[in-house]
This record gives sequence, structure tokens and C-alpha cells, in this order.
Amino acid sequence: MFFSTSKIVWFFLQPLNMAIVLLALAVFVGYLGWRRLAGSITLFPFLILIVSAWTSFGALLIGPLEERFPRPAPPAQVAGIIVLGGGFEGAINQARGGYDINSGGDRFVEAAVLARRYPTARIVISGGNGSLLLEGEGDAVTAVRLFAALGIPESRLVLEKESRNTSENVANIRDLVQPARDDTWLLVTSAFHMPRSMGLFRKAGFPVVPWPVDYRTSGQEGIGVFRDNAMDALQTTSTAFREWCGLVAYKFTGRIDSVFPGPQN
Repeated sequence: MFFSTSKIVWFFLQPLNMAIVLLALAVFVGYLGWRRLAGSITLFPFLILIVSAWTSFGALLIGPLEERFPRPAPPAQVAGIIVLGGGFEGAINQARGGYDINSGGDRFVEAAVLARRYPTARIVISGGNGSLLLEGEGDAVTAVRLFAALGIPESRLVLEKESRNTSENVANIRDLVQPARDDTWLLVTSAFHMPRSMGLFRKAGFPVVPWPVDYRTSGQEGIGVFRDNAMDALQTTSTAFREWCGLVAYKFTGRIDSVFPGPQN
């Protein structure tokens, strides 16, 4: 229920979709003869698109998320490396049998680097198909082919193929791995996604060391206009807004203890 509801709500909250829905509403209201109201409604989608695509609003929104958990010094030894899904093009890989990565693919590149640094560590790949409607191959399936191509055998992989969101990632990983109390586990995920992920692992009683990757900003954007190309800026705004909505939703439903988990909470 939570999975389906979150996907439906996010469809309407996603900035581009929100702008389209508001424009459609303005057209409908205008068709009914309420032209002044239609004109007022029309201002909002244009404002959403201008702020999202032409300003540094998205970078400012995602910045605190990316800076929340700095990457620590590498531990001497680790028992395992946990990689949260979200880095592959599921529909393309299902159709073509490859391992095409998307903007979150740094998660798997870094996991391969860590796998060589820690040759005895287990590598946990968590991720099924997280789409409500679209078909696609889960990241835990695709990762086997990528790691094999990079010389990392499947015998080192622990595959969790059923989860559809981060909450399910953590619950399934905990049940699958059964970590020992003194083990050190690295958590590899996008920097903007780390606060919510760490909050979930803490709630599950599974201590992990944050290893953020996939930064979307330099941290030096500041307040301004045209600091990035419009498509990337719009994507950054959408990603940041989704993550903040996810933090609020997870806190409201009791999945995490703090709306903005940090190193000390």
C-alpha cells in the first residue's frame, strides 16, 4: 500500500508533472469560462519551470543532503559492501541484455573499486523493479553481468532481487545478511540519498558506514540563474524534491526516527 501510494503521490508532485497538470487545469477552467482564474493558475506552472530549470534552486535544495554524511577514511577491513539499487537502465538492460547505467551508476562503479580494495568482502546488491507500471530488469539481476565483466565472480555477490524502494531494501538486506555485531559494513548509495538510507539502517538495528557517491553538485553553485543547463537543473530539482518528500513521508510513517538523519542522530 505504501509503495503504490508513494508512487502515485510523487507522480503529481514531480515538478514537471505538476506543471503539466496545472496547465491542463488552467485550460479546463478557461473552457468553463473562468478566464481570470485560468490566467492566475497558469502563472504557477511557469514559475515552477523557471525556478526548477533556470535557477540554482535545485542545487541549493540537494546540497544539504549531499553534505550530511561526508565520506570517512577507508576502514582497514570490511565484512561486506552494500549497494542500493537505482543505477541501471532496467528496461534497456532487460531488452538488450547489457548493463547500461544511468545517472546513479556511480554506485556500481564505486562498488567494483571497493570490491578490489577489499577482496574478501561480500558484495550485497539490493534492488528489484521499483516502477509501479513500467517493466524492467532489477539492478540485482543486471549487476551480475557488470561485475562478471569487471572480473568479480558471482560467488562474492549476495543478491536481493525483491525490494522496490529503500525501505524494502533495508528490511530485506537485514534478513538476508544477518550481520554479526562486530562486522563492518559499507553502505554505498548516492550522497543525496544517504540521510534517508542511514535513518532506515539505524531503525533496523543494522550499523553501517556511509560511503556516499554520485554527487550532483560541486557545493559551490550559490544563488543565481543559468548555473547549469536547463535539463540537468530540472533533474536536480526533481531529485532533491523527491528526496525531501521521502524523508518527510518516512518520518511520518515511522520508518525513520528523524526527518533529517545525520552523523549524530
